[in-house]
Amino acid sequence: MHLHILGIGGTFMSALAMLARAKGHQVTGSDANCYPPISDLLAEQVVEWTEGYDDSRMALQADCVIVGNAVKRGMKVLEDVMNAGKPYTSGPQWLAEHVLSDYRVIAVAGTHGKTSTTSMLAHILHHAGLNPGFLIGGVSSDLNVSSQLGSGDWFVIEADEYDSAFFDKRPKFIHYRPEIAILNNLEFDHADIYQDLEAIQQQFHYLLKTIPSHGTVLSPRDDDALNSVIKKGVYSNHQLLALNGDATWCAELLSDAGESFRILHKGEAVAEVHWSLIGRFNVENALAAFAASVHAGAKPEQIIKALESFKPVKRRLEVKGIRHDITVYDDFAHHPTAIAKTIDAVKSSGRYKRVLVVAEFASYTMKQGLHNMDLAQVFARADGAYFLKPDAFDIEAKASDWHSPHNILSDTQSIAEAVSKEALPGDAILVMSNRGFDNIHQKILAQIELRFT
Repeated sequence: MHLHILGIGGTFMSALAMLARAKGHQVTGSDANCYPPISDLLAEQVVEWTEGYDDSRMALQADCVIVGNAVKRGMKVLEDVMNAGKPYTSGPQWLAEHVLSDYRVIAVAGTHGKTSTTSMLAHILHHAGLNPGFLIGGVSSDLNVSSQLGSGDWFVIEADEYDSAFFDKRPKFIHYRPEIAILNNLEFDHADIYQDLEAIQQQFHYLLKTIPSHGTVLSPRDDDALNSVIKKGVYSNHQLLALNGDATWCAELLSDAGESFRILHKGEAVAEVHWSLIGRFNVENALAAFAASVHAGAKPEQIIKALESFKPVKRRLEVKGIRHDITVYDDFAHHPTAIAKTIDAVKSSGRYKRVLVVAEFASYTMKQGLHNMDLAQVFARADGAYFLKPDAFDIEAKASDWHSPHNILSDTQSIAEAVSKEALPGDAILVMSNRGFDNIHQKILAQIELRFT
């Protein structure tokens, strides 16, 4: 079939495009403002796509149009497709019907850590010889792709609670029918579609109802929001995860930065991991991936070797460059909790003298200033912070009583110049955004080079 994907530049839809190509379909697409690493991936896979949503020619030639959740009524290509009576569907529904139906599914859900945990799982099962299929909301640094059809029994998928399409308001994960589900954590997010945390919890309750009784649910012992969901009913085998203490699966830190840790199952040590990653949150992700991998048939010694060779997915504490002993990171964190954990991870690693943060408030929830109460405490952890001035709310008014050093600037070039002027050898610059951020990483690296030469 010829499939045309509206919103092909999104992490999910581009990954779906790769799966459709692998199944032998012709794939074209449309999008606006597609940026690396996704644009690079589409170019490498030679997927033809048009910029913007005004050119309808390829869509009208397709046998079916797959509509991304960023696509809205009024866009010319969508209106032309509907007026022509072309068949259309949502990405999650097409995936469930044409790909996932051939596999046993492992789904990774939660507010934070989905991409990293999904990538770890795919990496582990691949190295264990289980040949999984997978779809990750980012490009795996180990496998160099965001999705792949597998020849094994399992398919690992990042299970997002965001809605599926303008006509399909169910969360993506409701389509997936997992046999194993990881629930990493749960906080309020996606204020554009959810009124409050309770509304998100209801969707997670529905997710639990889709897991068969012989399936397995893995969730953290100490997450109150998820525990409230669990109390509404679990119809499958349920196992708890924890850093230290009493749980089915536990991780004990052997270093404060999380560079080594021990895993225990029902109180018995089953593995010791020494790896290149830092941060307690990464240890939590690894614990969940370890437990799920055991349930999928991987052996502990295989999992250990896989984790020790694991590289972070692109845009998750990814080193973009080092100039004159100043390290520039790129990180996707866009929620106060994730931002705080990432800053703490870099600071506690002991690798750097100072940590300077560059942040863009790009998600809908952050752009609306709905987490402003938390930001002062979050960015106080950094040795300096630089923000791109948002359009939707007055950050200068919100930050007027902050005691931590910060700068609010109107464009990325100004930020690059300011932070590179402040940075010294031995520092880390942590760039945080869930968008392309105008390629600010390279601008910072260029300014550092200019300063020291």
